[in-house]
Parts: sequence; C-alpha cells; structure tokens
Amino acid sequence: MNTSRSRVRTWRCAALAALLTAGGLTAAAPDAQARDERTETPVASTSPVDGVSESVVRVKVPLPASFGARPQACDWLSYLRYRSSGGPDASADADRILVAQPGILEGAGAFDSVARNTVARAAEQGRHIEFWALDRRSNCLEDRTGIASGDQHTAVDYYYRDKQVAGRTFDGFVGNDRLGWMAELGIEQTVRDEYDLLTAELPDQGLRKQKMLCGGHSLGGVITGYFATADFDGDRTTTADAGHRQCAGYFALDTTVSTSLADLSGSIPDDTNLPDIGLGHAAVQRGLDTGVLPRSLSAPVLLNPETMTLLAIAGLGTLQDADGEADLPRYLPSSVNIEATNRFLFSKDTATFLTGSPGVKDFRLTNAAVLGALMDDHSVPLAFLQTSVGFFDGGPIADKNFPAANGSDQQPGLFGTEYKAIPDRPHGPLYTWRDYDRVGDRDDPGHRSADGTPFTSAGKEVTDIRELARSLAELPLDFTEQYFPTKLVTDLQLATSPQVKRLVVHPEGIEANPTLTVLAGDGLLAGRVPPDLNPVVADGYQHLDVLTAAPVQNNGRPEPVSTNLARFARSPQ
Repeated sequence: MNTSRSRVRTWRCAALAALLTAGGLTAAAPDAQARDERTETPVASTSPVDGVSESVVRVKVPLPASFGARPQACDWLSYLRYRSSGGPDASADADRILVAQPGILEGAGAFDSVARNTVARAAEQGRHIEFWALDRRSNCLEDRTGIASGDQHTAVDYYYRDKQVAGRTFDGFVGNDRLGWMAELGIEQTVRDEYDLLTAELPDQGLRKQKMLCGGHSLGGVITGYFATADFDGDRTTTADAGHRQCAGYFALDTTVSTSLADLSGSIPDDTNLPDIGLGHAAVQRGLDTGVLPRSLSAPVLLNPETMTLLAIAGLGTLQDADGEADLPRYLPSSVNIEATNRFLFSKDTATFLTGSPGVKDFRLTNAAVLGALMDDHSVPLAFLQTSVGFFDGGPIADKNFPAANGSDQQPGLFGTEYKAIPDRPHGPLYTWRDYDRVGDRDDPGHRSADGTPFTSAGKEVTDIRELARSLAELPLDFTEQYFPTKLVTDLQLATSPQVKRLVVHPEGIEANPTLTVLAGDGLLAGRVPPDLNPVVADGYQHLDVLTAAPVQNNGRPEPVSTNLARFARSPQ
C-alpha cells in the first residue's frame, strides 16, 4: 500500500514537472519554416452522407532542432480535409473553412461525422465550406497498418502475433524511453503547429481572417483560446500575425474558448489534476530529459496505446458484421492490461471485478454489443469517452454498480450521470445491440434499473453505432490518440506560471471574434457554462456525441451541432 502511494506521488511530481521551457511562440527555429513538401490523398468512405469529399493532407513542417531525434513522420503535420463535392477544388475559393482542434486522447478521425454533416448541411443552403480536422503532431507515432487491413482477425494478428500486413511487422507500442522529443510538446508548440499549418495552406492573411473559423472539441477549446491570444512574430505591436487575426470566428464543441481548464474539470484523469508545487525550471528540464516524467499520458487500465487501438479493432468487427457473434474477447491474447481493462469495463460489482468471474468471455455478444460495451454512456464509466449509441438487447440486463453504484451521490463527475447497465446471464442468450434509432420502438423491452429508473429513452440516444465504428476503423487518421503529450495538460494546469502566462500576449483575442458555443445536454459542461455565452444545447448528447451524432435524430429533426455550425459558417455573429 505504501509503495503504491509512493508511486502515485512520484507520478504526480513527475507530471507536474512538465513546465514550458525558455523560448516561445515568438521565434520558431529556421528549420521550422521549411514547407517545401505537401501531399493530399483522397479517402474512400462508406459514409451514408452524400456530397462530401474527404482527403488526408500532410504538410512538412519540421520541429526545431532542439526537440532532438524523432521519427521522420513527426516532422509532418496532418489533417483530414472535408469539402463539398460540388464546390471548388482550392481551399482559398471555399466560402468558409472550419479548423478543429481535437480534445484529450482524441485524433482527427473523431470529427468525421460532424465534419460530413456540417459540410453537407451548408451545401443544402448553397454554401461550399470546408472542415479541417487537425491531428496532433504526436499522432505520427501511431501505426494503423493492422486497422487498415479492414479485417479484425488480421488486425489482432498484426498487433499481437507478429504477423505481417502489407509487408510490415508491428514494432510494438512506443515506450517512454523513445519519447524524448515529446518533452517540449506542450501548448506553445501545439498552437505554433496550428499557425504554421494555416499559413502554409492559406498564405494570404487577409483570406485567413475572412474565411477561417477556429475551434475545437473539449480540450480543443482551451487550445483555441491560447491560439487566439498568441503572438507569432515576437513583436506584439504588429497584429497581422496574432492568433485572433487568423480567424473570422470561433466555435466550441462541449467546451469553451478560454485559457483555463476550469470549465473542463473532471474531463481528464484525476492524476493530471495537479497543484502547483513550484518546481524550478532546471529541475523540470532534468526530469524531462532523463525520462522521469512520463511524456505521454497513460494509465494501466483503458487509457494507454494498447486499449486505444483495441477500440478501433472493436470498430472493425462492427463494420464487418455488426449482428454476428463476436469472438474478439477470446481471440485476443491474454495480458495484464487486457484482463484489467475487461474487468474494469465488464464487472457487475466489486466482487466480480476482484474475482474476474463472470468475465466478458463468459457472455455471448454480437460485435456491435462489444463496441457498445466499450463506448456507450450506459456502460463505460469515463464521461469523456461516452457516446449515446443505443442499448443492450437480447437478454436480461442488470445494474452495473462498479466502479460506482447507480444513483450514488458519491459518483465522481468523471463517470458521467447515466445509470450503467450490463448483461446478466453468462453462457446464456446472444446479447445484441439496439441501435440509437430503435430505442423506444414497440419491441423495445424498456429495461429499468433495480430502483425503477429507466436506463434510457429515445431522446437520449443520438449516435449510430455503425457510423461510430466507421469513424473508429475506416479513417487514415485515428479517432483516438495513443500518445497524448503529458506536457500539454500540465502546461494548461499551470496556466498561472510565468512560463505559460507569457504566451497570452493578446488577451483581448478571445473577445475579438464572434463565438459559437455548442454544449452536450448531458455532457461534461452541463449546467456549468455562464449563460452570457448563449450556448446552443444539444439535448440528450454526451461529450463525444457532439462529434458523432447521426444527421437525423429520433425526433425527426436535423442534428443540431452540424446545423448550427453550418449556420455560423454562413454568417458568424
């Protein structure tokens, strides 16, 4: 017990050590300005949303030499470009461009549904807009080869059994000892990357100011706040380079555009919510250089590169055969991480978690039910990973009272507010998945908690599980983020430190442009955003639903997030 607590204290102190080093947004190294290479590759999609073209764009923007050795792929910035198929080929000719920063543990692929829906909605109104879903630089470390095979067994064999795919063998998940270059990958470099990408793709500052709407989801709203207040040329008296002069407006998806994490408290794992203990800069840098600090945010259960990859593998199964009986729990090799994650996500109570019986392998589940168990708000007990994709079907359902009991007023905000449920008959019927648009149908059994509370209703289900699976498994840039820079979070946690405060050069930048704030009605910020922001509230939505919701909702109305984004793109105000 004492050893465990000591390790936690060590982690906290190490994570806190990720302060910004000397230097700033004001002077990128000369090699950071090299933009002599660019690729754009069309992306084939099975999305049912018509009239939207997608491509993956990569622009070479090398890091400063001070970052040290890193893979060549990490000197490129990437994004998914969505545009109207009937619109202009050149971004400069689009009516508007929405540029989106991802949230914590999130990649560009997470924006797929909202990007397509927004572009399509604008096209219906005669406007040809683009949506750029940004990938963080550290996502260069991800190996999508197994997922790109399109076959679940092939993917498992690639990542776990050293089987080759397309002539390539998996090199393993990247450990902290190989992440030294990420030691300085904090808020400073993140907003610099956005600026360098925007200026490379649209060199005319006047066009950027006229056409670009800057925003993001979750943590992406805070990153947008720092971008808006930044100065990029080292001279605060010149403003053409200021962050707020690159945007015609801002948008915030279940977040706020600010330079504070206060609104997002509870949206990130507790071990990153650290107080300022005033470590000196030299000590911090030594910790980063020696690797005492974990440079990538990770945890033994669920939040690590392996389990982030497993979400995409589960998505593959749903894409291949949503209603077929899943063999993924049995096909995966046994490991401490997989076993612990399965117990955490699929235990009815504490006793089940401790004994491991019955476990997920003891239940018959369809592929869609496996994905639902991993991502639905009535199953996964982490609010920032929750979507509203339907409910279990096909057999008896019980309360999932682990890691917190349903209805408990002691339940941490990180777990969300919905009652959790779990299949209740091992070695019994085949548990299926009732998709979002079948909840409330005449054949819906209407499962209830032991205290009589209905687990869900049609108004609380908004995302198509097959479309979620497609976003997880079909795209060249990941939905999730395997290597989230720890420094990015600790920088923002230490916003009052001199090293971070100096980055806010133009604090007026946040109020310089109109802002659209869209909140998930059941999400992380529900009831916590000041009313003077005049937010649009998407009823029944969870934190990820603002990105994944289906274009037509159960009430027959168009999806509100993309509808309001398209309206905002027409005339920001």
